[in-house]
Amino acid sequence: MSASPARHADDPASRILATLEKDGVHAALRLLNERAPHRFTGIYRYDGDMLRNVILFDVHDPHLRRGGDIPMQHSYCALLQDSDARTLEFDDPRSHPPSVARSHLTPVVSYCGVVLVDAAGQPFGSLCHYDLNPCQPRTSDLAMLRSLAPQFASAAIAMEMAEIGGSPV
Repeated sequence: MSASPARHADDPASRILATLEKDGVHAALRLLNERAPHRFTGIYRYDGDMLRNVILFDVHDPHLRRGGDIPMQHSYCALLQDSDARTLEFDDPRSHPPSVARSHLTPVVSYCGVVLVDAAGQPFGSLCHYDLNPCQPRTSDLAMLRSLAPQFASAAIAMEMAEIGGSPV
């Protein structure tokens, strides 16, 4: 029986979730990013025609906690809302038909993301890895994001509510 807890503790998703609970979202994004080839890992919120950065981890600037907001029409995260799979992954937007139209609007070259939903099941935003340089996507990156999306969505909504002084519904 003692082998199970050790395996559980070594499971990357379990370590990330434990870090999320103990040390917060930024620390958990850092751990999540360590598994990916991308420079950035972040959570973004849909806000009408804008995509708002909730929190960001940048390999080159690990103390940075926020990135800029961008117009939805310039983002790949916006494509997640309309995707049946609610996932998107590519290493070159020119080779991914839905992404081609946006490729001239953004410096992002490599992307791996999943939609985040709120308690009512409505799209809230996205959890994604991205880079301004080509990265070789790996199937494990998308699977990991998908498995952690509910917990990161809850944490992001709680962060946003705390900032405006409200409470999650």
